[in-house]
Amino acid sequence: MGETVFVPGARRVEATLDGSRDADACVVACPPHPQHRGHRGDARLSAVSDYLTERDIACLRFDYGPWDEGRGEREDARNALRWAADGYERVGVFGFSFGGSIAALAAATTEIEVFAVSLLAPTAELECGLSAADALDDIVVPTQVVYGERDTTADWRPVVERARENGMTVVELSADHFFVGKTDQVAEAAGEFLVASVRA
Repeated sequence: MGETVFVPGARRVEATLDGSRDADACVVACPPHPQHRGHRGDARLSAVSDYLTERDIACLRFDYGPWDEGRGEREDARNALRWAADGYERVGVFGFSFGGSIAALAAATTEIEVFAVSLLAPTAELECGLSAADALDDIVVPTQVVYGERDTTADWRPVVERARENGMTVVELSADHFFVGKTDQVAEAAGEFLVASVRA
């Protein structure tokens, strides 16, 4: 069981910190769409967090504040990155589905030095018009996109195409959008990349 943390900012953002405050690195984990029951206890976030903490990297899994069509949620992620950067030497970010898009948008627009970005099944564009695909053009650190070849839920193709154009790491898994029965593969793919990149 992790430690409950409140992320400073204008919006109420509650989080769970897994792992040690004495670790040298922390990955911020962005949950899927909050209006579709997305929350910080998501199985894919928890699996990646377990992988990280077993390797002495902390993970901050957070819940978004009040629904704001993506803009407020992006700020929640940026504030979570700021919180992590205050306590850890090196910071990465991970997100699943809507959270993958938020992770890309936050990494592209924060003043915090981010060392690694891993996006799991990100959708290309949010309701408010923010584009995760375009955000990749502004990310200059190691970035990975993992997607399921049978995913018919998220519009992931523009993000994957842009990632390939930008020379980023792309991983295809034999899975649907929710990676049913594949959480171990998700943890291995994203976790291994995040560990290597934040410690590079």
